[in-house]
Amino acid sequence: MKAYKLPKRTVKEYLEQEVETGMKHEYHDGKIYALSGGSINHGLLCGNIYAELRKNLGGEGSTCKALTSEIKLHIESMNSYVYPDAMVVCGAFETAEDHQEAITNPTLIVEVLSKSTAEYDRGDKFYFYRQIPSLQEYVMIEQKRHVVEVYFKKEKNDLWKITRYTDWDQNIQLQSIGIEISMRDLYFDVKIEDLDA
Repeated sequence: MKAYKLPKRTVKEYLEQEVETGMKHEYHDGKIYALSGGSINHGLLCGNIYAELRKNLGGEGSTCKALTSEIKLHIESMNSYVYPDAMVVCGAFETAEDHQEAITNPTLIVEVLSKSTAEYDRGDKFYFYRQIPSLQEYVMIEQKRHVVEVYFKKEKNDLWKITRYTDWDQNIQLQSIGIEISMRDLYFDVKIEDLDA
């Protein structure tokens, strides 16, 4: 989704604006960015990854829950609120002090890349995400080709290990939550050849 910069606001003003407008915005230390809609492929990939996460985490005794892009994430150390395309939280939900509807403790975050956001998702946004103590895995899914990159770290101070998936017959390993998702299921109904962005 493409972001459009709006005038500087406090967290309170930002949260009030979202309630008043009913629209999602990212907030970065006083700066608000409106989020525009995504492509059909973006929507399909977001739906597919959420469905696969939910299905695979649905076992008895599992404490991990998949969340859609409707759930806000608060990155306290950066004074930011964002909307990842999907998240997984393991254990009890921890929420922002200022806003009880914003999660603060994801184990895994997913972003579906687009032409307008790929650089941001790989750069600044990943830097913001790395400030979250609970985060162990970051997944970036390309929508113009069959490519998935998974960044994983086992412990807080570990280096991020990168695994790139490009083979249609591969299974994507998500180590932080102990599941795998097939590339075929992830890209189900996504028309790569028709994408021009």
